[in-house]
Amino acid sequence: MMTDTTRIELEGHVCPGRGEAAGFTSLEWVIVEFRKALGFIPWPGTFNLRMRGASWDRARRRLRATAGIPIAPRAGFCAAKCFGVHIAGHLTGAVVFPAMPDYPDDKFEIVAPLPIRETLGLQDGDLVNLSLDLATSARRGGLPA
Repeated sequence: MMTDTTRIELEGHVCPGRGEAAGFTSLEWVIVEFRKALGFIPWPGTFNLRMRGASWDRARRRLRATAGIPIAPRAGFCAAKCFGVHIAGHLTGAVVFPAMPDYPDDKFEIVAPLPIRETLGLQDGDLVNLSLDLATSARRGGLPA
């Protein structure tokens, strides 16, 4: 559901990742890029949600057409863009969309400065509310707390 021109409200189900993001988010260049672009050092790994439904389809198209916060890649890695996200009304992070042609349409990966799943006591299958602010995501140099 979109509540105004810059905010997108969504919900998704917690799902397991593939266990690859912890190594990626711990790379020195990734830490530097995320800190510069998002204003925080990411906790190792990502918080993964599975997204479905007409609201997600509309939001996904809008996010693909919006610049977001760019993450510059190193050789051998793909570029990505991020959008600031509030998770369950309690935590702030960024959803990361890698520029990969085969990236799954229903995948929603969030980085944050702390472990989201553990902090909120979430398990696979739990429903989580999200709020994305596209106006904040249009600025560089960090997300608001």
